[in-house]
Amino acid sequence: MPKQIKGNDRKWYVVDAKWQTLGRLATKIAVILKGKNKVDFAPHVDNGDYVIVLNADKFAVTGKKLSDKIYYRHTGYLGWLKEISLEDLLRKKPLKAIEFAVSGMLPKNKLRKNMISRLKLFTWEEHTYTAQKPTEIKL
Repeated sequence: MPKQIKGNDRKWYVVDAKWQTLGRLATKIAVILKGKNKVDFAPHVDNGDYVIVLNADKFAVTGKKLSDKIYYRHTGYLGWLKEISLEDLLRKKPLKAIEFAVSGMLPKNKLRKNMISRLKLFTWEEHTYTAQKPTEIKL
């Protein structure tokens, strides 16, 4: 079992994704989820914080990424490689684009599942975590 900090030591942050560039937004979120913004950062310890993202479907992308950026997945059968463009992904599952971007920036080990579970995505401007008293981050 990887080393962790206690749940009550974790802080909560709120980020508004409206008109933020996808990659820059995802790097800021990944840094907080990993805990790299803390003094006691260690790569083998999961000491990141919670991140609440508001307006998660209203981010911006530059260039022709809406039509040119392709996400791939494999079904498990021979030759069944599925692909979907960013534009179609936003139409079908608008929260998955930020989740894929942040997940790709997290470490590819056993810590990733716990880190990505602390990412809370909302498509509107309110969230349900007011009891945790999150602090707002301006990007």
